[in-house]
Amino acid sequence: MPDNPNAEIIAIGTELLLGEITDTNSVFMARQLRDIGVNIYFMTTVGDNLGRITDAMSAALDRAEIVITTGGLGPTVDDMTRQAVADAVDRPLVFHQSLYDGIAERFRGFGSKMTENNRQQAYLPEAAILVENPVGTAPAFIVESNRGVVISLPGVPREMKFLMTEAVLPYLLRKYQLGIIVARILRTAGIGESSLDDHIGKEILSETNPSVGLAAHHGSVDIRVTAKAESSEEAAHMLDQMQARLEARIGEHIYGTDHATLEDIVWQQVEKHRLRVHVIEAGLPGVISASWGDDSESLSSTQYEDPYQLYNHYSVDAAEVSLREFAIDIAKRDRQTRGTDASIVVLSYPDLDENADIEQGSAIAICTEWNLRYRVYGFGTGSHLAREWLSRWGLANLWRMLRERYRD
Repeated sequence: MPDNPNAEIIAIGTELLLGEITDTNSVFMARQLRDIGVNIYFMTTVGDNLGRITDAMSAALDRAEIVITTGGLGPTVDDMTRQAVADAVDRPLVFHQSLYDGIAERFRGFGSKMTENNRQQAYLPEAAILVENPVGTAPAFIVESNRGVVISLPGVPREMKFLMTEAVLPYLLRKYQLGIIVARILRTAGIGESSLDDHIGKEILSETNPSVGLAAHHGSVDIRVTAKAESSEEAAHMLDQMQARLEARIGEHIYGTDHATLEDIVWQQVEKHRLRVHVIEAGLPGVISASWGDDSESLSSTQYEDPYQLYNHYSVDAAEVSLREFAIDIAKRDRQTRGTDASIVVLSYPDLDENADIEQGSAIAICTEWNLRYRVYGFGTGSHLAREWLSRWGLANLWRMLRERYRD
């Protein structure tokens, strides 16, 4: 048996291809396999077509020692996984009376009548290992063949998760000599993906154990570090070493690890240094102010329906200044008038989406005693991007300004 087996996941169901449901099963299984040291190089989604399912399984068995399927084990005509597995490993389906009786007993326990089409659930590929399903009616099974191992699980997430953790993982740990794979996420802010890639360098990004990968989100980038080792202690040591190397290169952009959130980090720093922050939001209420708790005495906000109200409030002609200039001016005025440590102004014109032919649909400015930062975007409140981009940019840059000032 290979010490580091490869696995492939096949999600079965036309509803997945049509976008009617989201495939959360494959994500869950991939993480479970990762944590016991099983490599995954391919995931496949295939509709309810016997030929295509069989082809997908056959191709997967050419690439991997372990193939795990989810879905297609029900009683209806479009549940074809059993036949596809049998065809892929060249075995017949065999009827199991005891399995059929067990399904019938479960229906009686539910107070429901079993229909004749449930009979097909009692068929399994020849010599398959039955995996009892105490949380549902669809039996799962494992087929060991000279081509590899096929494990077929129900598509119902609750059933799949139970069987994966209670049956499949113990089976794999017994069958293969596995190490473990442990991942750590370094959270960054205030730097784009391409710049982060350049700062880290190709020599680190090309290493395989630990491996380093980037995942960009709206306004932030995560660094995933993954280590494979014989023990959790060895993996943790490998992660610590790689994290130290990364911090030496891009430490000024890392605000936390794993479950840390930028919101928590920023407002903890504000409270720690007893700073007073005031936020003005016009057009998009709560872009920044919604990210702090309700009980803070050092944080306050003022809301306007749109930037035009703010222009009127300050008796400024919108035609004479750009949105960027106005945001900067208001942030400076607000800090001086209120005597705050930081004033943040967010302006967003209503009903402008990301396709609007305008250079300045939203603007944000942060003014502190020691620094000033600002940014404009070409979309307004009509864009689904506006709230997230403005929020992430604002929090990321406030965090960087605080870090530059206090260095803690």
